[in-house]
Amino acid sequence: MTRNFKTLLVLLIFAILSCKSSNTETSSPATTETTAATDGVGQSNVQDDVSNPNIVQVAVGSKDHTTLVAAVKAGGLVDALSNAGPFTVFAPTNAAFEKLPAGTVEGLLKPEKKTDLVNILEYHTYVGSLKPEYFQDGQSYEQVNGKKVDITVKDGKIYVNGSEILASINTANGMIHVIGDVLLPK
Repeated sequence: MTRNFKTLLVLLIFAILSCKSSNTETSSPATTETTAATDGVGQSNVQDDVSNPNIVQVAVGSKDHTTLVAAVKAGGLVDALSNAGPFTVFAPTNAAFEKLPAGTVEGLLKPEKKTDLVNILEYHTYVGSLKPEYFQDGQSYEQVNGKKVDITVKDGKIYVNGSEILASINTANGMIHVIGDVLLPK
């Protein structure tokens, strides 16, 4: 028994050592981070032309969500929303962002406002896939930032915090519900 264990241990060590890169070049953490960001490393850079698009890929392909995509990029959430999920994103249109006071979007996209931006984006995101048929009047769902959104169903229409869900799109890693307003955490 111990001989089998020793053999297995030697094989495991050999396998680990053989998988090690032969590149002996060293780099500082800052260099590694910069290289990773420019070399297309991360879940969002996985190329897959046969699967259904994920939440980020669908949003990037929508001319009505360019502001949301810019915000997700500025918030550093592209890889997170490209992961397996499932997630539900209440996705404001460009017109929804235009309803905000002048300068709000531009201000939130600045690096020093990243924390505020991420808080707002996380308020639009639920961990889990919420299909339209799951919604019932009076429900509330805790979003990624810990705050809750309220669901209202009236005359066959679904509203999240009073904003009507205009369309629902099933993606590879969850659901997108298109809304006409930016949800601000309460």
